[in-house]
Amino acid sequence: MCTRFFFLVLVFCGWQAFAQQGSPKRELRAVWIATVDNIDWPRPGDYNPHSQQQSFRQILDNHRQSGMNAIFVQVRDAADAYYAKGATEPWSEWLTGRQGRAPEPFYDPLEFMIAESHQRNLEFHAWLNLNRAVFKGHPNVTPDHVSRQHPDWMLTYDGTKFFNVGVPEVRNYITSIVTNLVRNYDLDGIHFDDYFYPYKVVGQVLNDQVTFYKYGAGYANIHDWRRDNINQLIHQISDSVKVIKPYVKFGISPFGIWRNRSSLAPEGSETRGLSSYDDLYADTRKWLQMGWIDYIAPQVYFHRGHKRVPYQPLVDWWRKNCYGRHLYIGQGAYRMNGESGWDSPDEMPIQIRFNRQHPEVQGSIYFSSRSLLNNYKGFQDTLRRDLYRLPALVPTMPWKDHTPPLPPQEFELKRTPTQVLMRWQMPPAAVDGEVPRRFVVYRFRENEPIILNNTSKILAILPVPQTSYADTPPTPGNYRYVVTALDRLQNESYGVMTDVEVQ
Repeated sequence: MCTRFFFLVLVFCGWQAFAQQGSPKRELRAVWIATVDNIDWPRPGDYNPHSQQQSFRQILDNHRQSGMNAIFVQVRDAADAYYAKGATEPWSEWLTGRQGRAPEPFYDPLEFMIAESHQRNLEFHAWLNLNRAVFKGHPNVTPDHVSRQHPDWMLTYDGTKFFNVGVPEVRNYITSIVTNLVRNYDLDGIHFDDYFYPYKVVGQVLNDQVTFYKYGAGYANIHDWRRDNINQLIHQISDSVKVIKPYVKFGISPFGIWRNRSSLAPEGSETRGLSSYDDLYADTRKWLQMGWIDYIAPQVYFHRGHKRVPYQPLVDWWRKNCYGRHLYIGQGAYRMNGESGWDSPDEMPIQIRFNRQHPEVQGSIYFSSRSLLNNYKGFQDTLRRDLYRLPALVPTMPWKDHTPPLPPQEFELKRTPTQVLMRWQMPPAAVDGEVPRRFVVYRFRENEPIILNNTSKILAILPVPQTSYADTPPTPGNYRYVVTALDRLQNESYGVMTDVEVQ
């Protein structure tokens, strides 16, 4: 056995490696896990904490087998909570069967979910509904619910109570919910979906005119005022998250269309349909321009042949309008369950391959967990045997952190008759105070170039504190093993390498 130690410079960019092998080194692969109305978790009627935990672990294990590296879990459905620390809103009825009832025996679902996710090298993003206070058809809220404590903050529309974000105290309240989560939990990200002002319903009127008269001075019309209310809230949340924990990512998944191209909106997309800007009062493109969000995940839940909103032109528009922030595509996995236009099992795989042709598109988030687990059109099988067969790291965000951690220390290797045993030590903190959160183990043949962006050479991605690994090489020969470190935002260190001969 021959052992040597030296540092390796990372070579080539992830997209060059993609061109070589068809699987990018960096790519967000994520799933939305919806809790509202028990869409994905917990199972309907399952109010037993042990059973809930077992079910959640199974969900995570399934998605890890499909190559995922992040999950987005809904922790606030309708001014309620799936967490305990500092919570000012009542426990969710979909967690315990009755709003305000704590889990029995007690556990903190969010703390549990974060720990289980991180053990599996999955980023955990807390997904919150921004505007909904009382879900339609579920009027039985607790006496201390915000809709009862502050009825003046509410708007009723189509049987649902919404927060009136034109009221400054409402924006402060929603921001306080977010900052509480960021302070108290080891989150990787804060995430909002597409609900800002409510989707329009024929015959319904949004009665916020009085609020407009009170706070709308200086605005040309109520529509501009509504948009600015959302802008102020997004900006306020963004600044607050950055102050508390600058490494926590903040992103939003809006409806897929910003604006349709017209004489009034020449910068819009070549689409015809509802738009976030005009219908939901969400100027999603501005949030990217201003750097208020770290990523956007537009819900492009359309097939390629859609007459009004074809998939590829809309993705093309977004990749030209993401302003250097991350662009992930919200993929409508649920559409594959018999919807028109989704008959071919190739539709979604073709969409993913199209995304990979464009470096601005840095991954996908699938709605929702149940749709993937149900394996509609065999898509989960396709992920496992093809699209996500090789691992991927989460894309880095250099505007948040571009300093890599120090590499592993004291890397040593021992050969047994059947295995190669590796050990190393944790390095000290880097200049930015970051220590490794994960280690990546690579294996190369002696005559192969050491290209760390070749994801087929990754043997394992290990969560700290694990500092050892056992490998069984496929055949006799000379091998080179490399270990690198990843920090919280998955910046990768230089590698340490050693050689071994396997008889």
